[in-house]
Amino acid sequence: MTLFALYRSVDDPTALPVAVAERFSWFAALLPPVHALVHRLWGHFGLAVLALCLVMIAGRFLGAEAAFFLYALLAIGFGFAAPGAQRRALHRRGLASLGHRFAADADLARLAVLESRP
Repeated sequence: MTLFALYRSVDDPTALPVAVAERFSWFAALLPPVHALVHRLWGHFGLAVLALCLVMIAGRFLGAEAAFFLYALLAIGFGFAAPGAQRRALHRRGLASLGHRFAADADLARLAVLESRP
């Protein structure tokens, strides 16, 4: 079971809720800039590109092994930060929080929210 944060558009009450899994994101850890672009997280995209450039520069001074471990730490950090960044982006886009639900997947979490509404 996974904890999902659920959001719904304030302007369109017929829109389906958006579910964000509150867990480590492997997609964000393996490809931080691509994950940021897919989810329209522009701040994270800029941060990822800047951090990757700094790791490349540090690799010239510290060596390839140190650069690899710096990149691994960076990737782990992006993997853990991804759900929070997605929640903040949804909030900035005007979606209202519907709370949290435990479910096996995102569709079941959305269904639980839709069933609990009067």
